[in-house]
Amino acid sequence: MILVTGGTGFVGSHLVEKLRALGEPVRCLVRPVSAARSFPGGVESAVVHWASGRGVEEALRGVHLVFHLAGVTKALSPATYYEGNARATETLVRALQGRPVRLVHVSSLAAIGPSLDGLPVDEDAPPHPVSTYGKSKLEGERIARTLFPDAVIVRPPVVYGPRDTDVFRILKAVAQGLVLEIAGGERWFSAIYVEDLVEGLWAAANHPSAGGRAYFLTYRAPATWRELGATAARLMERRPRTLRIPVVAASTIGFFAEMWSHITRNPAIISREKVAEACCRLWTCNSARAAAELGFEAPTPLETGLAKTLAWYKEKGWLKY
Repeated sequence: MILVTGGTGFVGSHLVEKLRALGEPVRCLVRPVSAARSFPGGVESAVVHWASGRGVEEALRGVHLVFHLAGVTKALSPATYYEGNARATETLVRALQGRPVRLVHVSSLAAIGPSLDGLPVDEDAPPHPVSTYGKSKLEGERIARTLFPDAVIVRPPVVYGPRDTDVFRILKAVAQGLVLEIAGGERWFSAIYVEDLVEGLWAAANHPSAGGRAYFLTYRAPATWRELGATAARLMERRPRTLRIPVVAASTIGFFAEMWSHITRNPAIISREKVAEACCRLWTCNSARAAAELGFEAPTPLETGLAKTLAWYKEKGWLKY
């Protein structure tokens, strides 16, 4: 039995589909608020209360492989980030101790931080996260490695593809004729198409020498946000105008977005920390270790991945172009 946490999310849902296509028995660990969520045929669900750990032991019955993807990417307070990305990890990993289980812990490039020397960061780079999200993901890594030394830690960069709602916002703006850009020049990022990431997670789970190691899973060539916007515009046959926003103005927008989030009690994707992350010039990582040790190289270049993604958005009515 394979246990997946975060199976209702963007990446998790694609992973569950991959596992079912392989004929693997799958159980999804869900919070009480998602207990009524339906899964593809043959997928079990188990309700867990992360704060108390209630339900975890039963969920682990008969499990030999765990993919831990559950986490918090937007929050109203630092405490919520740490509860979702660190304390929940501790609850799960403590229950795994002493069991003959392979754990694949999905972290983020944000846990390590952007490049400081102009080169894509590798797995041995000293961590320097620049946001509360990144710091909480790093703490989750530390807990996983301390309590379960053989855990495989995977750090994706930007992930895009069908069902994503974050990069989608950029693509939606392009479809509507506008490219928003923070002033200050080109900014580079690493990215991976979601179906490639799922293949990489499966490779990490099954390679006999991956235990205790960490990997960046990414397409080998980084891109710029300007390139992403231009590629999307070409694929949608749009000619959007570019609006460059000064850093101070972007930070001010982030501040008011935070205030509105607190009023509505609905965490937004925009905040001062998100703006600060976006202002970093190089969010790039090195895929060499995954290629050498796992034999995994993400095959989908940005244009191909965007074409597939945009076709899905159009088919589902998310975008009109």
